Amino acid sequence: MSASPSALWATGGAILRLLRWHKPAGRLILMIPALWGAFLAGRGTPPWPLVGIIISGSLAASGAGCVINDLWDRDLDPLVERTRHRPLASRELTVGVGILMAVVSLACAAGLALFLNPVSFALCVAAVPVILLYPGAKRVFPVPQLVLALAWGFAVLISWTAVSGQDANTPLWEEGLGWLWLATVLWTLGFDTVYALADREDDERAGIHSSARFFGQRTPTAVGLFFLGTAIALLGVGLSLRLHGVYFVSLAIVTVLWGRQTWQLHQRNASPTLYLAIFGQNVVQGFILLAGMIGGSLLA
Repeated sequence: MSASPSALWATGGAILRLLRWHKPAGRLILMIPALWGAFLAGRGTPPWPLVGIIISGSLAASGAGCVINDLWDRDLDPLVERTRHRPLASRELTVGVGILMAVVSLACAAGLALFLNPVSFALCVAAVPVILLYPGAKRVFPVPQLVLALAWGFAVLISWTAVSGQDANTPLWEEGLGWLWLATVLWTLGFDTVYALADREDDERAGIHSSARFFGQRTPTAVGLFFLGTAIALLGVGLSLRLHGVYFVSLAIVTVLWGRQTWQLHQRNASPTLYLAIFGQNVVQGFILLAGMIGGSLLA
C-alpha cells in the first residue's frame, strides 16, 4: 500500500530537519570560511561558476556531516534536551533512511569535487575521515570541537586552492592562506564552544565530551582567547595580502563584537538563549568579514 500524501509530507519534513535545512545558520557558518578562501585567493573576483560549486559543495558536505553526526548519536541525542527531537533520535526516521541520506549527500559533494583541480579534490578526500570521525571524538576526546575546527579548516584550504589553481602562475600556497586557516580553526573553536555551553549539563550526565566541559568555569575566558587569536590571525591575513583599509575596518567591527560576546559570557546566570544567539551572531560577523575581504581585495 502506498503512503498517504500526509505521510510523505511528514517524511520529507523530517529529512529536511535531518539535513538541518530548517536551521540555515549551521549551513552558512561552514560556507563562510569557504567563501573567505575563494574571494581572497581570487583577489575579490574569483570565477563565479567556481563560487557556485564551492557554495553547493559546502551545503552538501555540511548536510552529510549532520546526518553522520545524528547516526552516531541516535542513542545519545535523546539524553540531551536540545537534540532529543532529532528525527533519528526520536525514531521518526529509520537508520536506513539516515544512511541513504548520508550517502546521497556525500555523493553530491563528491560529484561537485570532480570539477575542482587535483589538489583541491585531494583535500576534499582528506576531509572525509575528519567528518566521519568527529561524532566519535565526542566519546573519547576531551575537546572534540578541535576536530570540528580542523574539518572547518579544510573549507578554506579547498576553496583557496580551487581558485589559485585556475592560474598556473599563482602558487597554491601563499602566506595569507596559513593565517586564514589558523583564523578559521580558532574561530570555529570559539563559536562551537559557545554552542556547547547550551548542552553542558546534559552532556555531563550523558558522558559526552565537549570543550565547554573541558574548560569548565574558564570557558568564557577560553572563548575570549579563541576569538582574540582569530582577530590576530585575520590581522595577519590583511597584512600579508596587503588588503585595503576597508578590510581592517570590518575586522575592527567584528573584533569589538567578539569582545562584547566574551563580556556577556562572563556574566553570571547566562541563559542558553544567549549561547545560541552568539552562535547566530557569528554568522553575521562572518559575512561582515567577507564583505571586508572582498572590498579590501578589490580596492588594494
